[in-house]
Amino acid sequence: MTEQIKNSHYGSEQIKVLKGLEPVRLRPGMYIGDTSSRGLHKLVDEVVDNSIDEALAGVCDTIVITLDLDGSISVTDNGRGIPVGINEELGKSTLEIIMTHLHAGGKFGGEDSAYKYSGGLHGVGVSVVNALSEWLVAEVYLDGNIYRQRFAKGIPLSEVEIVGQTDKNGTTISFKPDKTIFDEIIFDPQILSRRCRELAFLNKGLRIVFLDKLHEKEEDFCYEGGIASFVEFLNVKKTPLHEEIIYFTAEKDDVIVEVAIQYTDDYSEISYSFVNNINTAEGGTHLTGFRTALTRTINDYARKTGFLKENDTNLTGDDVREGLTSIISLKMREPQFEGQTKGRLGNAEVRSIVDSSCGENLDIFFEENPSTAKIIIDKALAASRAREAARKARELTRRKSALEIGTLPGKLADCSKKDAEGTEIYIVEGDSAGGTAKQSRNREFQAILPLRGKIINVEKHSEDKILNNAEIKSMIKAFGTGYGDMFELDKARYERIVIMTDADVDGAHIRTLLLTFFYRYMRPLIEEGRVFVAQPPLYKIEERREKADKWLKYAWSDSELENYKNEFEEAKKTYTIQRYKGLGEMDAQQLKETTMHPDSRVLIRLNLKDAEEADRIFETLMGEEVEPRRAFIEEHAKEVTDLDV
Repeated sequence: MTEQIKNSHYGSEQIKVLKGLEPVRLRPGMYIGDTSSRGLHKLVDEVVDNSIDEALAGVCDTIVITLDLDGSISVTDNGRGIPVGINEELGKSTLEIIMTHLHAGGKFGGEDSAYKYSGGLHGVGVSVVNALSEWLVAEVYLDGNIYRQRFAKGIPLSEVEIVGQTDKNGTTISFKPDKTIFDEIIFDPQILSRRCRELAFLNKGLRIVFLDKLHEKEEDFCYEGGIASFVEFLNVKKTPLHEEIIYFTAEKDDVIVEVAIQYTDDYSEISYSFVNNINTAEGGTHLTGFRTALTRTINDYARKTGFLKENDTNLTGDDVREGLTSIISLKMREPQFEGQTKGRLGNAEVRSIVDSSCGENLDIFFEENPSTAKIIIDKALAASRAREAARKARELTRRKSALEIGTLPGKLADCSKKDAEGTEIYIVEGDSAGGTAKQSRNREFQAILPLRGKIINVEKHSEDKILNNAEIKSMIKAFGTGYGDMFELDKARYERIVIMTDADVDGAHIRTLLLTFFYRYMRPLIEEGRVFVAQPPLYKIEERREKADKWLKYAWSDSELENYKNEFEEAKKTYTIQRYKGLGEMDAQQLKETTMHPDSRVLIRLNLKDAEEADRIFETLMGEEVEPRRAFIEEHAKEVTDLDV
């Protein structure tokens, strides 16, 4: 190593200056996060953000997003149109400068800026899209003319040209991402549709149309209720505790604060925060200000009205947010985000602005609506009582130290390996199947935990009742991670958790109950790819006659079964078919070779692509309300691919 350093040369010829958009193509992750599906869809966001900025400026009321037949995207707005005149400083068309220069745009002029409120404050959005596209066409409708300029990988292919006349104003940006940059060039219509809906909610009265030409589908989004309609949408399959959505807007120090909230009979919270239409998924000072105001105002009102006595402790933030669905949306100048991906707001002054604005408006609402205030306080008091009961229950479920290992669940057949790396625990349906699994496992790294019957539905019960469920307590003790806000992934006793249930309706139900529990109380397990579903075969097909080397095959699908049947028939062999409905129908050797041995088993790794959609589906399928569940089943009945009859 010393010799290598001694002989290395470092001179001026090693210094490379990247020009134009070269840095973007060299390090795309710095600008769009990554080059996976997330980064691909970020390109659309960057273009749409420019059109939204026109809407925020009050000069655009319609945006059309088109997924074309060739997989490209077009975004059209009826705003002012990107300027096309010659920039005196650079001697080029303003359109070309915006498309080919980082940090070029109409958002840096302070009070003289073309945009008072804007999400794309770095001025790199559309130029980054240009740099990372196989081709891009910018078309501007301005002064009665249609102006067009074409680009390839960020490089202009032509000057700005007049290609026709028009009586409209606006801009169309069409592009196809570069396949040499991205892992896969396939836009997900559901992701695009959800973003269109979200933006329509956040911009009251703005019409956003999504044209999916690939699937011949058109969606038209426009909400006069704004974020109040957003809350209504999120709660459509829930049971609200008060009919009226609490909505208010306030402006202070050039910051517009808009809030909509409604409580449901749920035990979980759904909160989304936005700044200039940017989803701040990691929260920030605005969300902190809102939560502080909510907790303080509810406690103050509860004491003033006698719901909280002198010696009672205050309600906590968790208490007052149980069952809360809330949207907080800010419009402000110069927001300070963490990087171009804008995950968290950092402006320190915003916390006090939001705190005071929300506190004042919530106080007024409670005074004018005492019946609704009472409902909210009763909900928080019930949460407080359940929290105290849960606190006591938690003491029974804390992860035991090595000295206390004897307190692990008695029915757990642990593995011999002491460290978590490479180990796995099978959650098995029933004691009978659990016994077979114990005979089938590799004792060194595979543990078995049988569950008796169906665990409690965590979507319908409070935390104290959940923690008193014997099967859930067994899992928490076995996993070693804790749960909820006490969850610690690095304390996991196993690297993988494998759910192994029967291949029938009851097995699917148990699997769904387990996944609901993991999603609500151990979500990092799913987020980190630690949860798997075992896939026992559906069929066994074997040669009918008795002999040592008779043909034996297992099929995991109907199509695979048909292939094996053809194979047997071509070989002129008679056969029998067994449909497995339960793990207990297999002996230990069969279970081992089909479902548990790493070299021959089939496992499905679970992931969490969209928390919002997953939350809504869990609520629909596992919540109290029957009608939304029935409607969901009726709507998606034809999509079922595995129906146990």
